[in-house]
Amino acid sequence: MNRVEATIFAASEPVTREVLARIVGKSCSIDLLIDDIREELRGRPYDLIAVAGGWKHLTRPAYADAIRAAVGGGEKGTDLTQSEVLVLMCVAYFQPITRAELSSFFGKEISRDLIGHLRGAKLIASGPRSPTPGAPYTYVTTKTFLLEFGLDTLRDLPDFEALEDAGLLSKEKLLAGDVAAGLASGEGDGEEEPEADVVEDQVS
Repeated sequence: MNRVEATIFAASEPVTREVLARIVGKSCSIDLLIDDIREELRGRPYDLIAVAGGWKHLTRPAYADAIRAAVGGGEKGTDLTQSEVLVLMCVAYFQPITRAELSSFFGKEISRDLIGHLRGAKLIASGPRSPTPGAPYTYVTTKTFLLEFGLDTLRDLPDFEALEDAGLLSKEKLLAGDVAAGLASGEGDGEEEPEADVVEDQVS
């Protein structure tokens, strides 16, 4: 347990199951060790979280404000416009997806600058070439995306049907472009959009 916890504590990136198996041997149950460590951390201000395909020490969300007040938090967040959030959501749910397909979703061209900002933030990357004419690049989410939103895998994304049932999303409206008010009003016409802060509630 101590070797596993020390390794995860010292690592700057999530530590995978394969790495931990090299430390404790394949005969050990990694899941049981993690459960035991998390039990010992119960009541502590930090926990051991499964994220981006591995495990990482993260402080509990309740202490995020205190940490930001003490050391600042600007470097831990990514400023995204409403348009970028909508595009990132579509990439996450429908990847691999081309820029043309994204544009058809919203009924308005998705600019290269918008895609470039998401790529620059390392939230998306180029995927396989599309089999459509011209073989355009597709876009997929990245490990940084998982880290930013505290997801272990893409299977941890909220179920799309559940979001529809809750009235938060509508695939029909999405495909018709009805949810993209921000894109329709501001993207590509020089107008400034209000920024939405995407910040980790859990701080490593």
